Amino acid sequence: MLQHSPPLDLMFQALADPARRAMVERLCRGPASVSELAKPHSMSLSAVVQHLQVLQASGLVRSQKAGRVRTCRIEPKALRTAEQWIAERRTSWERRLDRLGQFLAAHQDEPDHGSKS
Repeated sequence: MLQHSPPLDLMFQALADPARRAMVERLCRGPASVSELAKPHSMSLSAVVQHLQVLQASGLVRSQKAGRVRTCRIEPKALRTAEQWIAERRTSWERRLDRLGQFLAAHQDEPDHGSKS
């Protein structure tokens, strides 16, 4: 049965957009102002702000306004949540593949009854 986590769903929805992923990548190097985050993108400043609002709603980004400058920072705890979810899936599949490998190794010398010789 699938278990849904609204915060995790919001996070993956936020990361589904390439512009938002680029902003997250930039913020992983350190805090940046909204105008700094907008520079590499061919979109309006208001579009960048909308993308940042999605990232903030997902919990991936936090911002603080000082005077006229809004500075954004990555929220490492949110990234760890996504990383943990992915790691759990990877571990599960690695176990399954290990069991399959063990099964195949144990049965490699058995004759193939289904093929015609």
